[in-house]
Order: sequence, then C-alpha cells, then structure tokens
Amino acid sequence: MTYRPRHRSRNRGSCLMRILMFLLLIVLLAYPFVEPYMLETETVSLTSASLPRDIGQLRLVYLSDIHAGPYFSQSRVNDLVHTINRLNADLVLLGGDYAVDSDGAVEFFKNLPAIHSRYGTYAVMGNHDRTIPESNLSRIKSAMVSAGVTPIVNDVASVRIGTSNIYLAGIDDVDNGWPDLAGVASRVRQEDYVIFLSHSPEAIPEAHKAKDMNGRNMWFDLGLFGHTHGGQIAFIGDWLNIAKVDDRYEQGWLVENRTNLLISRGVGTSILPIRLFNRPQLHLITIKSTQ
Repeated sequence: MTYRPRHRSRNRGSCLMRILMFLLLIVLLAYPFVEPYMLETETVSLTSASLPRDIGQLRLVYLSDIHAGPYFSQSRVNDLVHTINRLNADLVLLGGDYAVDSDGAVEFFKNLPAIHSRYGTYAVMGNHDRTIPESNLSRIKSAMVSAGVTPIVNDVASVRIGTSNIYLAGIDDVDNGWPDLAGVASRVRQEDYVIFLSHSPEAIPEAHKAKDMNGRNMWFDLGLFGHTHGGQIAFIGDWLNIAKVDDRYEQGWLVENRTNLLISRGVGTSILPIRLFNRPQLHLITIKSTQ
C-alpha cells in the first residue's frame, strides 16, 4: 500500500480557511459603505381622536436628513423621489438637512424632481440648511416654493382636507436658527389636529412645556424629528452622541404626554458615508380617526 502524506490536505484546508477569513474581512469592511444604500420604508398606523371624522384617514410620508452632496448624488435624489411618489401620500413632510450646507440646500431644491401628494409637500430647516450666510434662508425658501414645497419656519400651515383642517407647526432649527416654539404653539388649539415638525429632537422637552392659544399644554398630536441618524454607526455612534441629544431621543417611536413622537434615522449620512446597523429610512404613517 502506497503511503500518502496527510499534511498536504491539512495545508489545503488551512489555506482555504485563510481565504474564507480574508473574504469575510473584506465583507465586514465593505458593509458599512453598502448599508447607506439599503433604504427601508417603515409603515406605521396610528389612531387619534383629534383627527376630524370627515377626514377619516390620513397618509403621511416623512423623511429627513438627505444630505445631498458628494456622498448622495442627484441620481439617488431622483430615485428617492420616485420611491416617495409610489407611496401615494396625502401629505409629504420633509425634516431638514437637505444638503451639506445652505448653498447646497438651495441647489437641492432647484434640482428636486416633482414630489406628488394630494395636499402638498411641507418642509422645515435643519442645522446644515442654516449655515451662513443668513441671507441663504430666503434663497432656500424661494427655491422650495419653486419646487412645489411649502416652507414652515416658525409658522403654522393650515391644510384643508374635505370640510376640515389639520395644522402643520414647524420651527426653525434649534442649533443654527432662531426657533420660536412658544409663538408657534400659541397659534393652535388643543382640540385641533396638529403635527409638530422640528429637525432636532432637542426641541421636545420645551415643546411639552409650550402652551396653545388658550394657555393649555398638549397642543400637538404627532411630533416628527430627525437629526440623529440613529447614531449612524451602532455602538460607536451611541458613545460619541454627535447629535448631542438625550439617549431616549436617539431613534424610533415613543409616547410622551400622550403624544406620539418619531425620531427618524434619516436617509443620508453625515461626516462619513457609512452606516452600521442603522439602515436609512423613510416613513409611511397612516393616521385614522377614532371619532
């Protein structure tokens, strides 16, 4: 019987293992650069006694933190709008940080494809949209209007649906702008159906303290926020806390003062074009009346 050395097969197995480990390492290193392209649509249903009965049901699409620029091309913006339009929204709400700076925000809206919704598209400003010069605020708002988007900056927009109204209350960015939370709250009533929009969830504690035109708290029914990117990079992002917000406001849904709050992970990335276990997201929110 011919003797066959067994060390050759062991060497082949060891070589194969090294190749597999090398390929796994490549995948692990590449994945954070792939995840930013893995956009998901979160679908949520809510009920509200404040939503007028004749409206019955309201479909909202909400998204924030696109950060168009070197890492988010115009082609991706076009695809994003196509995704939004396929959701057949009653309202589309934009939560700020459209580009990397205020000049980029102007260009973003100049090049924005038409967003389709039954009752309009509304938008607030983010910290990147409110970089200097201050005069760019009027340029951004003008570009928004030209793109069919209504800016809400320390303002309340009344949206007529059937025979009733709902109200969109939006403030300027809390970091780089001049938010007037008390002024906005004082323009609505507790019995109105109000959606509160602020780019940063830093505004939430003060929003709970604000009073409506009749001097009462709990003046909004749904709060929509972005800014945090959900930490963007799991574990490390939690530790760095670049957004500088309370841990409970990092991402996801919560209820405070009987009000539904959403802190979105956003669509784009900031600083580095990577995400780790924080997939980008937009939101389809269906609100049904309980009246």
